[in-house]
Order: sequence, then structure tokens, then C-alpha cells
Amino acid sequence: MPKIFEYIGYFIYFWLNEQNEPIHVHVSKGKPTNNSTKIWILKDGIELADNKSNIKSNDLRKILVFINNNRQFIIEKWYEYFEYIKYYKK
Repeated sequence: MPKIFEYIGYFIYFWLNEQNEPIHVHVSKGKPTNNSTKIWILKDGIELADNKSNIKSNDLRKILVFINNNRQFIIEKWYEYFEYIKYYKK
């Protein structure tokens, strides 16, 4: 899982093989996991899809602000990463 950020002890990353979904990140404490929190990156903001990793509300608010403030960077990394994957899968 390509890590994009580590913020207040949480990993923010892309999950492999999800290029067919809208742009989003996963967040979990310590290391990537299947039970991660998922956040959609939208044109005009972000949206919490789920909080499967049960991030505490105080931390979750901070993470959401951080992700929203870095939305453009995440979008650019999404396209870089998944275009790279498509190229090398041929």
C-alpha cells in the first residue's frame, strides 16, 4: 500500500487495485489494514465513507481537516500512482 502521509500516528494511503473507484484514501493506526477508515476525495471537499478502524472522534476531525487541506496533492498522487500501475501491468 503506497503511503501518502503519516499524520498524528495514522497512516494515510491508497489500497492496491482500487483505481476503478473514485479517488479516496484509507486511514489506519500503525499499519495498513483491511479494516481501515475510508475517505472520499471530492471535487469540492471530502466525505467520510466509513470509519471501520474506529478512529476516535477528536483524531478523526484532525485527520479530515488535514486530508481536506492536502486534497490537491492526494489527487495528483492518485493519478501518478494508478497510471504507473496501468503502465506496468501491460
